[in-house]
Amino acid sequence: MKDEIVRGTAWNGGIRVFAARTTKLVSELQRRHDTMPTATAALGRTATVGAMMGYMLKGNERLTVQVKGDGPIGQIVVDANGTGEVRGYVDHPHAHVPSNSEGKLDVAGVVGTSGHIYVTKDLGLREPYRGSVPIISGELAEDFTLYFADSEQTPSAVGLGVLVDTDGSVIHAGGFIVQIMPGLSEERLIQLERAIGSIPHVTALLDQGETPETLLQFLVGDDLTIHDQIEPVFRCKCSRERVEGTLVSLGTDELRNLIDEDGHAEVHCHFCNEKYQFSKDELEQIHNRTLGQ
Repeated sequence: MKDEIVRGTAWNGGIRVFAARTTKLVSELQRRHDTMPTATAALGRTATVGAMMGYMLKGNERLTVQVKGDGPIGQIVVDANGTGEVRGYVDHPHAHVPSNSEGKLDVAGVVGTSGHIYVTKDLGLREPYRGSVPIISGELAEDFTLYFADSEQTPSAVGLGVLVDTDGSVIHAGGFIVQIMPGLSEERLIQLERAIGSIPHVTALLDQGETPETLLQFLVGDDLTIHDQIEPVFRCKCSRERVEGTLVSLGTDELRNLIDEDGHAEVHCHFCNEKYQFSKDELEQIHNRTLGQ
């Protein structure tokens, strides 16, 4: 079953809704970064909400989400755009802690319960938008709920989940964002609060075969209109050509020092974990091209 994000409205436009299945995306992140189970859950939850937030943008507008807590995972970084392309990494992919008191992966234990979430949006304007909120939970869904309310002034509810198998592979991943629009009645607001409080866990619903659309129906009932959908995919912008451009930007003197002192170069992309190797002869060729510019 392919990954999917759906976007819609309900209750005569009183709420805006997003829901996602991101199992393949999170599996690819886990494979590339060899994350331990709790780190997989933390990165997967961040990638899932980042993918949905990216879908709120237009075209090639981009956003970067940074979760900087005081836990052993260090920084979590996710980059996404309006066409469903997502990439991400964590500082310490092998961070892992024992399960919590409920027997579930202790995401707050690796993220930490102190720190900040930062969101930067490149909307094609002169200056990017920047917003931040303190980490209040470390489980991430509550933290992003606070982000929407405080930084974007949009009361929202966020649900996120990643189910990891005993071998470390990803069984299910997904989430939802429900945003309250101005004018929603008090009666509807109470109804939504009750639905959010009683909805089964996201991964439990996915395990039952629910889709992103039917997941939303648990929250809003049948009065739901899906406007469009997209498949989120892992995609990194790095390439050997881009890395060569980075080496050229070092300048002839720095390249000469690199050739004479190391005799080779290795450039590592944090987002996709690819490593680009350049031999001494290749560096000499790049150096000579730089001289000719």
